[in-house]
Amino acid sequence: MVYSLARGAEFARDFGLRDQITRASGSSMHNIAEGFDAGTNPEFIRFLRFGKRSATEVQSQLYVALDQQYITRDQFVEAYEQARLVRAKTGAFIHYLESNRKP
Repeated sequence: MVYSLARGAEFARDFGLRDQITRASGSSMHNIAEGFDAGTNPEFIRFLRFGKRSATEVQSQLYVALDQQYITRDQFVEAYEQARLVRAKTGAFIHYLESNRKP
């Protein structure tokens, strides 16, 4: 969704914001994948936290895109909600892993 929004005419010309928001959106997914292969739950949790932060970064950058009128209010709400869901589900998974640690 972020990549699609970033292809908009005005958005695409803002190279800095376009690159930052697309990197952050990919970083969220990539950190979760990298953590999955970490081998231990504490290391996985560390990468999940990085992924969660990247989703928060996307939310912040969506505000900039909205303020600059690169995206509509409806596009903002939809993308922001997707990032919120990623953050919520990642946070819940972190909580699950932390709650089920073996002594």
